Amino acid sequence: MEFGEALDLGRNAFYMAMSTSAPILLIGLIVGLSISVFQSVTQLQEQTLTFVPKIAAMVVAASFFIPWIAKRMVSYTQDLFSFVQ
Repeated sequence: MEFGEALDLGRNAFYMAMSTSAPILLIGLIVGLSISVFQSVTQLQEQTLTFVPKIAAMVVAASFFIPWIAKRMVSYTQDLFSFVQ
């Protein structure tokens, strides 16, 4: 395996990790920011108020995106095995 091929494999693995985790992380970011804005507007400074809705939203998003993530990961693994052979 040459250096360029190894670099391509690493780049593809990094892209796959970022693209499969992005939807769930973005939903967590949006929920966290909206709760922070709500806390700033109402001057309600409760630390635990941000965690429960953010975790709940991320669990719902994960259950929604799991089939898509699994399909992408299986496709990537098949491409990886066909590249190695």
